[in-house]
Amino acid sequence: MKYNDELYKMNKLPRNYTMLTDAYELCMSSAYSVSNDNIEGVFDLFYRVVPNGGGYTIMAGVDKLIEYIKNLKFTEEDIEYFKNSGYNFSDEFLQKLKDFKFTGDIYAIPDGTPVFPNEPLVTVRAPIIEAQIIETALLSIINGAKEHATGARRIVEATPNNVKIMEFGARRADGLEAAIDASKYGIMAGCAGTSNVIAAEMLGIKALGTMAHSFIESFDSELKAFIAFVENYPNNATLLVDTYDTLKSGVPNAIKAFDYMKKKGLPLDNIGIRIDSGDLAYLTKQSRKMLDEAGYPNAKICISNGLNAETIESLVNQGACFDSIGVGDNISKPSGRMGAVYKLVATIKNGEVRPTIKLSNDIIKIVNPDFKDVYRAYDKETGYAIADILCSKGKNVSEKSMEIVSLSDLITSTNIENYNLVKLQKPIFLNGELVYDDPSIFEKQAYCNEQMEKLYPEVKRTLNPHKYYVDGTREYADLKNEMILSHKFRG
Repeated sequence: MKYNDELYKMNKLPRNYTMLTDAYELCMSSAYSVSNDNIEGVFDLFYRVVPNGGGYTIMAGVDKLIEYIKNLKFTEEDIEYFKNSGYNFSDEFLQKLKDFKFTGDIYAIPDGTPVFPNEPLVTVRAPIIEAQIIETALLSIINGAKEHATGARRIVEATPNNVKIMEFGARRADGLEAAIDASKYGIMAGCAGTSNVIAAEMLGIKALGTMAHSFIESFDSELKAFIAFVENYPNNATLLVDTYDTLKSGVPNAIKAFDYMKKKGLPLDNIGIRIDSGDLAYLTKQSRKMLDEAGYPNAKICISNGLNAETIESLVNQGACFDSIGVGDNISKPSGRMGAVYKLVATIKNGEVRPTIKLSNDIIKIVNPDFKDVYRAYDKETGYAIADILCSKGKNVSEKSMEIVSLSDLITSTNIENYNLVKLQKPIFLNGELVYDDPSIFEKQAYCNEQMEKLYPEVKRTLNPHKYYVDGTREYADLKNEMILSHKFRG
């Protein structure tokens, strides 16, 4: 099936979000228009810490970033609001807002890429007012999308390859758009499908699902509910068996329903049960035994109930028997915040780039300065990613051997050799024009799977993952160190 292009574009950005900015960005922009209107700003969007003790996150949200930038425009109503709401903006600045559009460059790491702390995920080079005004919306887009995608990928990595993952989280999401995003980015990160019908329609796929406890409770008996369901949906006869008692009532009645299907000549190709509560390891093993003994070894077992990477790994280690899982909360609203930030790293005036830096007593908050390129080095023998490497924009990087330096501890370095280099960021907009052909969700899913295979298993493990290195070239590390020293006592 093909995408429903009209609906999918609506989902990318259903409204003009130009006014989704914080007041201080407009106030600074008004001041820029008087004092610093002739400079460009270079801003990096990045995050500092992997949430939930993980080893990686998954890049997502470039599709929404594109639509947001394409739709940037203050309306007449917006301008009237500024005139009448006490902002005290000058007529000259209001005219700038009236004519506002994005004319700069945006570079981004593609959706589906595993990414790491303190590397630029998105870089914006634009006239300072344009770059400042779009800050809040870009952070909102990338933070939300990455949370869904990363939560989903952690589930994927913890789940055996033969187990299908269904995204069930729409009802747990923080709002209607977040519900659609959870489904879309969950599939992008590796889920087999979603229960969310509007997202499925947008993606041109069939939504997945079974039944709720309310269906069973509405009948005089559990068996009557099961019979009614299999008569209506013989090709999707997955029965929820934990409404009353999973092993004493639910599974025995499911077997009776399957016996009924056999007697009626209904197809038995797609039968199964779902367990949504209790000791899932014990219940799935006992249910598998009961189904097999009844002559239904092909009956699938689906489990749900607040599953996360840790519980799934525990279930696997306990020998739980399941063929598919339904995951809601930990994709649509995973614990931990992404915490991406947007920081000025350089200014450009008359074509001259001037690196800038933000210092802090907290080392983790010292920003990596300058307009940069970011490369990923892959070991030629294993194909695994070794490190991500920052350097100043346009600088030559050796493809034979290189000293790479920790950017949080500038005296720690290592030498690498026998590697291939790939530049991670792609140009998305140049001079305000879209130059990037955004792939489909399923193309991104395939790309994500491929990129995750290139990470060492130790980086992907759920507990105590190995730290992946985001370092700098020696030249870049020296630049950062010099800037720290030169700015340390500057007020």
